[in-house]
Amino acid sequence: MSVLDISEKALAVSKQRLARRADEVTWVAANVLEHSFQPQSIDVWHDRAVFHFLTDARHRQLYVAQLLRALRPGGHAVVATFGPQGPTQCSGLPVARYSSDELHREFGTPFRLLDHGTAPHTTPWGSTQQFVYCYCRLEH
Repeated sequence: MSVLDISEKALAVSKQRLARRADEVTWVAANVLEHSFQPQSIDVWHDRAVFHFLTDARHRQLYVAQLLRALRPGGHAVVATFGPQGPTQCSGLPVARYSSDELHREFGTPFRLLDHGTAPHTTPWGSTQQFVYCYCRLEH
């Protein structure tokens, strides 16, 4: 299993939480839009709270291109992003919000939507944010 995050600090916190099991993970500090993924090397792509920061259409297209390159045919993608009633900013940055249909449209026809849902997320500060989850399979 691999974990990619742009933040070295976030990776360090995750490693600490996993303790001895952290050695079972490949840790990658990189920008998902720039990382050189091995083609068809990933079975399951899980993104929680990255996609909503991609407010520029070119960045979203690059993200989807990265996913198409990295995911094996028949592989699965789970993407969670802010829902329609989610915040308009996060960590002082603007974000995009999506319904499940809008989110799935961003990924296009190569991805078959298997399931979707909306769930509340409670932040460490006690506020609640709406998240939308889409679960897809790469069809080609």
